[in-house]
Amino acid sequence: MSEILTPGTILRDRYQIIDLVGQGGMGAIYKAEDDRLVGRLCAIKEVIPNPSATKAYQEQSQAAFQREASVLARLDHINLPKVSDFFSVDERDYLVMDFVPGQDLREIIENTRYKNDFIPEEDVLTWAEQLLDALAYLHQQDPPVLHRDIKPSNIKLTPNGIIKLVDFGLVKLLATDDDKTVTVLQGRATVQYAPLEQIGGDSGHADGRADAYSLSATLYHLLTNFPPPDAKTRYIKGKNQDLLAIRAVNSSVSSNTENAIIHALGLHPEDRPEDVIAFKKELFGDPSDISSNGKTSFTNWRMVFWRNRMLLAFVVLLFVVSVSLTFAY
Repeated sequence: MSEILTPGTILRDRYQIIDLVGQGGMGAIYKAEDDRLVGRLCAIKEVIPNPSATKAYQEQSQAAFQREASVLARLDHINLPKVSDFFSVDERDYLVMDFVPGQDLREIIENTRYKNDFIPEEDVLTWAEQLLDALAYLHQQDPPVLHRDIKPSNIKLTPNGIIKLVDFGLVKLLATDDDKTVTVLQGRATVQYAPLEQIGGDSGHADGRADAYSLSATLYHLLTNFPPPDAKTRYIKGKNQDLLAIRAVNSSVSSNTENAIIHALGLHPEDRPEDVIAFKKELFGDPSDISSNGKTSFTNWRMVFWRNRMLLAFVVLLFVVSVSLTFAY
């Protein structure tokens, strides 16, 4: 088998390779067609073993892949591609997922930056809400599942407006005993979006707050058109939060959004929200939270309005029609 599968290659007498989507040090992702279900497109993640690894290590890695891929196959969430199959061929492991059409958020950032503009905060928050729901779902699994490589290029905006967190290349399952924690499809997160505990290898101590950090770095990039300084650089140089000021770059961003993102970008896990649900409450406001004057904050009302904008538009339309009919008679 060649290093890169060529178009027309058929895996497992079923999946016909159409094209190479992406390639990295650990393998590649292909677009393929499922010959058993005519017209169904899928994405196939190929994991190539380390040629310098011992045979025993490769066998252990393959066993871990099979075990943990079975966990991924049980996941079912609207903002995650469905994993439908997994198998091994010639010592290479393959994970079959739904093929997700649309643009990834990195492309959207680049297009927006080219126009010397910013992505509207409302759009970014709409995407963030979907991603936080997906992460909460992953983290609530038994054992919890961490993504560990959240970044704009791993998030797709589908033609119908649904966000998909597409790459499971660094998914991690957390066992109750940290000594038994295993990383599936091992690799390293992209440094610009990785928290300090993930940089320089797997310490085994990452939890859901690591994904919260990576999502926050992604949101920062979406709102400013460039990623925040990486965690290692911030730690070494002792940079404070002023270095991360979002509103200094994009003044249209609300202070509530900026504060929530900066909090989740804390260098140490203890400096961040306790989990993604707490992060979501900070970002959008808890509807049950009432300010000291007995009123819900402006930011909360603004987000409630934005989430229900279609319903409100329909209500306004009905009102206009009813008034028009009243005067017509």
